[in-house]
Amino acid sequence: MLNKKQLVIKIVLKRVWYLVFGIIIIAMAVQLYLLKGTPSQPLNMHRLRSDVSYTGTPTLLIPGQGGNTITFNTFIKRAQNENIAQSAMVVRVSPTGQVRVKGSLKGQKNPLIQILYDWNYNVSFKPQMHQLTQVLIVLHQRYHVKRLNVVAHSYGGTEFLHAYLSNHKLQKEIAFQKIVLLGVPVEESFGTNTKYTAWLFKKSRDAEFKQLLRQVKKARFANNEAVYNIIGKEADQKTDGEVPNIQSQMMATLFKNTSVKYVQRWYPKTTHRQLHEKKAILDYVMQILWGK
Repeated sequence: MLNKKQLVIKIVLKRVWYLVFGIIIIAMAVQLYLLKGTPSQPLNMHRLRSDVSYTGTPTLLIPGQGGNTITFNTFIKRAQNENIAQSAMVVRVSPTGQVRVKGSLKGQKNPLIQILYDWNYNVSFKPQMHQLTQVLIVLHQRYHVKRLNVVAHSYGGTEFLHAYLSNHKLQKEIAFQKIVLLGVPVEESFGTNTKYTAWLFKKSRDAEFKQLLRQVKKARFANNEAVYNIIGKEADQKTDGEVPNIQSQMMATLFKNTSVKYVQRWYPKTTHRQLHEKKAILDYVMQILWGK
């Protein structure tokens, strides 16, 4: 028979176990919610807009570190409500690279593909780089995707550039058309006080950036390929609140002397999160992708 002290300990341990179990259940429920994907709203084919170009080229939406359904939820809803594009596919990928696909691209106009990572809270972008590579392989082999637009936020863009520029097979199989990067760092050894110059790359201590510089020289680019680098800037700062502007500006050096059209656009008084939520930016991105 338990004494009073043992009974108290047993009750406390039982309550702690219930608390931990409850937290785990809540965390799992939240994660499932964050990975549910934005609901699809098909285009109204009887109300197609004259100022929009409707094609079968899919647009891949890649969230950044810790990103989920919320990242591109506003963008997808705006595009669907304005009858410009439609969520056609949600692609979930596990840490081991297992790809699960919901939806179809067949017969769809301006289809959106939303990528959701089961776990993307790593310090490095490399785990997601390998997972993204698997997604691109599946899209090509299983769904016959040969042309693709990309919109990526933060580390989502970093992982895309590394996955794309390091893989000659993907460059051959998929023609990347319009690549829109929102607050994407490519060189992370420079801080906020560094001023961009054309020759700054010579002072880089970032091995990953140096690797990109080597890879871009050998890369096979698609005809009319374009990179749009959108950078936010908080008031009187040299950062968007998370990514120093210089780390995104180095994109200009990366694509210098290539056949890729490079466009850089600044948005003052814009935070890292607002890059995928601000109306003016969303309008600009939709114009890039589907404007006539």
